[in-house]
Amino acid sequence: MMLDKPLLIAGSWRAPSGSRTGDVVDPATGTVIGKLGFSEAADVDAALEAARKGFVTWRAMTALERSRILHRAAALVRERAEVMAQHMTREQGKPLAEARGEAGTAPEHIEWYAEEGRRAYGRVIPSRIPGARQIVVKEPVGPVAAFSPWNFPLAQLVRKIAGALAAGCSIIAKPPEEAPSACIELAKCFQEAGLPEGVLNILFGVPAEISERLIASPVIRKVSFTGSVPVGKHLGALAGAQAKRATMELGGHAPFIVCDDVDLDAIVKLGVGLKFRNAGQVCASPTRFYVQDAVYDGFRAAFTEAAKAVKVGAGAAEGTQMGPLANARRLDALQDFVADAVQHGARLETGGRRIGNEGFFFEPTVLSDVPDSARIMRDEPFGPVAALVRVGSVDEAIERSNALPFGLAAFAFTRSTRRAAQFADGLESGMVSINHFGLAAAETPFGGIKDSGYGSEGGTEGLEAYLSTKFVSQVGA
Repeated sequence: MMLDKPLLIAGSWRAPSGSRTGDVVDPATGTVIGKLGFSEAADVDAALEAARKGFVTWRAMTALERSRILHRAAALVRERAEVMAQHMTREQGKPLAEARGEAGTAPEHIEWYAEEGRRAYGRVIPSRIPGARQIVVKEPVGPVAAFSPWNFPLAQLVRKIAGALAAGCSIIAKPPEEAPSACIELAKCFQEAGLPEGVLNILFGVPAEISERLIASPVIRKVSFTGSVPVGKHLGALAGAQAKRATMELGGHAPFIVCDDVDLDAIVKLGVGLKFRNAGQVCASPTRFYVQDAVYDGFRAAFTEAAKAVKVGAGAAEGTQMGPLANARRLDALQDFVADAVQHGARLETGGRRIGNEGFFFEPTVLSDVPDSARIMRDEPFGPVAALVRVGSVDEAIERSNALPFGLAAFAFTRSTRRAAQFADGLESGMVSINHFGLAAAETPFGGIKDSGYGSEGGTEGLEAYLSTKFVSQVGA
């Protein structure tokens, strides 16, 4: 697989100006399946100039015209969803069923923004000055630099592109080098839908080189990043130094609270599904399972048996429920997390080891009675490891959930409306899902607080992130 023309700049697909490339690896086998051309400084500068010109064109179009193009793009994405799913499974490793789900929801985000962009309303303010008209209008913030991660190549990228375009912004996107093909296919759908040249530009390359050059440019007026906390803080600081707006969706380390009044079978099934989805490589994946005393032993036994039953294999294989990790580094990292937890007194219920010697497979892992001194209780493992902890009360569960500097997602389960209200009010998180998984729909905001970032994608908040507010006060001549 040769990806020798992966850059979309000023409406044309082109090869990078230099000779640098990166390997695209199949994580199910560990073999190189493609070479991806990397951008040089000249390519970044060309994309910046294209985005500057594209913004002038795109913002001048009516919201209705932009909406029609986005609807056409959504239709094309829906037609090509299977192709994109196959790309994601091969390059990122997730089971094909999960990849199909991700590809299937991508057009929903585009359609949502296609309509929401037509509702970027302002308002009229009654004036205290006789004869004056005072209005508030919403305008596109300007060209956007967007950086999306490898764990959800399509889902994370489409929200950034659709939100920016619906608001009237042009965008330079840097998708993940590890999983480029579905992202390229997505960009082609927007291009073929009639998007003017320069409105959407795609770059691949060394992340630090591209991000620092884009953010430093006066062309870029807004930064959107999804990824790790350390990188997000660095990019946020670069944006802040330039007084540029930013949306940062960072790490999670989500708590999963189980009260003593629940249906254990149903909660275990949901918990295992959420924990081992995408091999645990999900920013909103639960890791810290706080379970009340009365049901702890039953939950531990049932959760362990369900984890043992998860079918691990190549994403394209029939019946696979969990695929490989993204790379070999993740194998070493997870083994270190498990060893550290056991050393500090945790009990290894199942898993904890690499599977085979081909590809990057790791066993679904359950640790019980994990002490707070274990590193996994402080640092997000970003993998298929669940840490079970016994708690006595709802107040204790909330307190321990809030103890970390993260606040992306939190999950809680109870039949009590009083306890549910406690969770809704008390959990320090940008998203709280009670008694189900209710995150990441096109019409709902997705984002965190504290070290998990700021700003939201999705919903009306996702459009607002790309709009500036202008106040106009006018009296007759």
